[in-house]
Parts: sequence; structure tokens; C-alpha cells
Amino acid sequence: MNGKGLSMLRKLASYGPAIILATLLLVIWESYVRLAHVSPFVLPTPTAMLLALAANWDLLYEHTLQTLVETLLGLAISVVLGLLIAILLDLSPWVRRALYPLLLTSQTIPMVALAPLLLVWFGYGLLPKILLVILYCFFPIAVACADGLLSVEPELIRLLRSMRASRWQILWLVRLPGALPAFFSGLRIAVTYSVTGAIVGEYVGAEKGLGLYMETSANSFAMANVLAAVLITVVLTILLFGLVALCERLALPWYFTQARTRR
Repeated sequence: MNGKGLSMLRKLASYGPAIILATLLLVIWESYVRLAHVSPFVLPTPTAMLLALAANWDLLYEHTLQTLVETLLGLAISVVLGLLIAILLDLSPWVRRALYPLLLTSQTIPMVALAPLLLVWFGYGLLPKILLVILYCFFPIAVACADGLLSVEPELIRLLRSMRASRWQILWLVRLPGALPAFFSGLRIAVTYSVTGAIVGEYVGAEKGLGLYMETSANSFAMANVLAAVLITVVLTILLFGLVALCERLALPWYFTQARTRR
């Protein structure tokens, strides 16, 4: 087996403890519900959750697509907005002092309280859910990227200045590439919030989506259906996180090569 195959096996093996722990917790959950005769209206078993997922897959598929569209659109706008804000913060200390407190203030607003207002202002369509995803996601991207822009090696900047490079050339050739590891770190954090942002908006009011499905299922005491939707939410988040990690490895092969040599 070549070195690449061995590296893949080692990486898969590194997830072994997490898989074992998750399996153990599911077995304990299943055993407790069955042995304690807990009502399925209170706590269904993992088996009941999987059966509900299979039985309602056609309906869940439609709701999942809606939530996924809202999440991806919100994430895409969050990336653009986060990068623009990070560049603005890096342009001058005055802009940073003026804008940074507003960014912090935006994160103190409880999104659950803001969601009904967005619903009143923009209706039941995609826009309120996309805005909630943006509010959840843009902050870690902007802050992480701004910190990455500040952490670029000053020797490289002095070298380009000695070659009479303009400020935008320095930004494009040195500062942005140097900030990419920090940018992806912020994006990994943001992607874990993205699906939650869409579901919060759907829970408050929507025509379709996993949040609406959870709400209607909970109102009818179909807890297995609620947990099935929660499972889909978890899977979506993990897949998006994995996609970001894959994009990071493709975009920054030199970064991971350096990380391996340091170990």
C-alpha cells in the first residue's frame, strides 16, 4: 500500500474513538427507553427515529432541499460579506475602531427574538431565512479573516514595498493568501451555525423546511419525526463541514505540507 493509502487509513482510524462512543451512547439510549418503558411521545428510541426517517423520506427530502438552499445561499453571501468586512477592517485603524464594535453588537442580538421581526418585514419567503443564516455566519468569517490579514509576515510586506508594489497589490499577492488559513478556520465555525440559522427562521414561520417539519411534528407529538429531522440537520452540518475541510486542503496544500513537517 502506498503512502497516500496509509495516510487515509490513519485518518479514518483517528475517528474510531468518536464512532465507538457514538455507538455506545445510542445503545445506552435504546436500552434505557426499552427497559424503562419510556413513552414514545416523550423519548423515542433510535430505532424508531430511523424508521420514521425511512417512512417519511419523500416529505423530508423536500423539506431538506429547502433548508439546504437557504443555508447555501446564506453561507455564500456570508463569505463575500465577511471578506469585504475583513478588508475594510484592515484598511485603516479608524475603520476598525468604528466598525468592530458594531460587529460585536450584532452578535449580542438574540436571533430567536429577531426572527419574528424579519418575518414581519420580509414575509414567509427565502429572504428572512437567508438573512438569519448571514447573521449567524458572517461574524466568525470576518473576524478570523481580519486577524489573518494582520498576522502576515512583515518581511514579505516590506519586500513588496521595496519593489514599489501598491497597497492593493500587497493585499492581493501577500495579505489575502496569508490570511487563507484563518479564513477557513472562521468558515469552519460559521458552517456549524449555518443550518441552525435556517431552521430557526423556518421554525418561526415558513412554507417549507426542516424547521417547519419539526414544529408541526412536535405539535402532533410525533417525537420520532422530530428526531429524524434533527438527524438530517446533524448530517447536513457534518457534510458541509467536511466540504469546507476538503476545499481548504485543495486550496492550501502548502499549509498542510508545512504542518506535517513540523510534527
